[in-house]
Amino acid sequence: MDAEMGRDVALLNPELLQIAEVSPSAMKEKPHIVENLYAQWLSLPDTNKLVKTMADKVKAGVPANDTLTSNSPKAGSPSSMFGSVPPLSPRSSSGSPRLSRRGSGVGPSKLSSPLKVISEPITEVIPQFYFINGRPAPHELKEHCLIAINELFTGHEDGLQLQDFKTVTKEICKIPSFFSTVLFKKIDVESRGLVTRDAFIDYWINKNMITLDIATQIYTIMKQPNQKYLVQEDFKPILKELLLTHPGLEFLQNTPEFQERYAETVIYRIFYYMNRAGNGRLTLRELKHGNLIAAMQQADDEEDINKILRYFSYEHFYVIYCRFWELDTDHDFFIGKENLIKYGNHSLTYRIVDRIFCQVPRKFVSKVEGKMGYEDFVYFILAEEDKPSEPSLEYWFKCVDLDGNGILTPNELQFFYEEQLHRMECMTQEPVLFEDILCQMIDMINPEDESHLKLKDFKRCKLAGHVFNILFNLNKFMAFESRDPFLIRQEREEPTLTEWDRFARREYIRLSMEEDAEDASNGSADVWDESLESPF
Repeated sequence: MDAEMGRDVALLNPELLQIAEVSPSAMKEKPHIVENLYAQWLSLPDTNKLVKTMADKVKAGVPANDTLTSNSPKAGSPSSMFGSVPPLSPRSSSGSPRLSRRGSGVGPSKLSSPLKVISEPITEVIPQFYFINGRPAPHELKEHCLIAINELFTGHEDGLQLQDFKTVTKEICKIPSFFSTVLFKKIDVESRGLVTRDAFIDYWINKNMITLDIATQIYTIMKQPNQKYLVQEDFKPILKELLLTHPGLEFLQNTPEFQERYAETVIYRIFYYMNRAGNGRLTLRELKHGNLIAAMQQADDEEDINKILRYFSYEHFYVIYCRFWELDTDHDFFIGKENLIKYGNHSLTYRIVDRIFCQVPRKFVSKVEGKMGYEDFVYFILAEEDKPSEPSLEYWFKCVDLDGNGILTPNELQFFYEEQLHRMECMTQEPVLFEDILCQMIDMINPEDESHLKLKDFKRCKLAGHVFNILFNLNKFMAFESRDPFLIRQEREEPTLTEWDRFARREYIRLSMEEDAEDASNGSADVWDESLESPF
């Protein structure tokens, strides 16, 4: 049998070694031919070298496929099995049995060689783009931060106490210093009263707080662990430390009641302007889009708290609180409809006050039916005295939109203007007919559709606030019609001031002059009449 098998191998044409040309039927009829070829291939020296090389590379951790993709001639090729074999002659388009068996069509042969090695596709490594704790800090930034940390923690192997931690907050974290207590407690989870170097590094560097923008850092420090928003309670520790440490608020340290009122007012102002959803939940997106972070940084650097007009000005708080105190005649910290109608020397109409107490623009937080609490009043006075701002426009638009369909029709506008017209007649003022006023308002707003007004029409118009004054604030309506040229020039010289800023400045001057006159009438600034005493 061995002689017969050797004879069969000897009779093989070298072309037969092109396995792709062997038909499946021939391989089935004489399977021993392939078996002998394979056995002969395994006995060749080059094959032994190849197998040994592959085994060594596998032991070294190199994929075995790498040994098959080298440019060296493959063991087991015709040249290795039969020595020097002449190249195959070129084939013409006709007469070639090889080409005739493959067919005349264009494309690869359907019969591929069993000895042909198919290389695996190259896989491209995609770099990580999502990190649970944020993108890791660059090496240079980490090294720079670690040097600063080592300097501040030198000599404090046991850790820093709260009174020493403010420098870390200000110089390393680059956030306002009045966040130091909140940040300290965030790291000192076991309430040991100490923050070690390793604990701070773990929180600030290992958790990638260092790579976040300042708004996200502050948001993360302030919010509760399982919450995705900030509530009013989250701001109280920050303002408590501000009141204790800011030089412009030292005079309030002997009056804790007014410290609390100041903090509440600041929080109400923040949520009025920043929480556009009006749900009492301040999101990170709202925080980033507002100007609160800039105001906090300014408050940390500026010793005069009254120069921080956004949110933190004590004079602004004083104006708001005194206005509330004036209307709250029984000082039960609630005001009713009959009190609010007196606001601004009876400037508002009964109809608009009714809408406010129907809680159309905003639900009262007061639990007393028919009464407005201090927080509700803060929202009202900001809306009334800062009408060009978007929160104010939304507030008053809801009041005037009687059917709540999102558009103001001429009938709704006329409903509110009728009372204004009656008041002008009672004051012997020359009345302005509604038809003329309607044309004036349409010219001011320039809406997309003149048959009705939408909120977006108001937000595009700089004079939108005056339209609401026309409808329900007679004093401001008449003042606008007879504007003082001096005030107009003053507005142009201070374009960055809002209507609220100008109102608060005027009111603070008025209130301080009244208080000085009251002191003088009592004969001494040190003698007080309890019945006339100001809340401050």
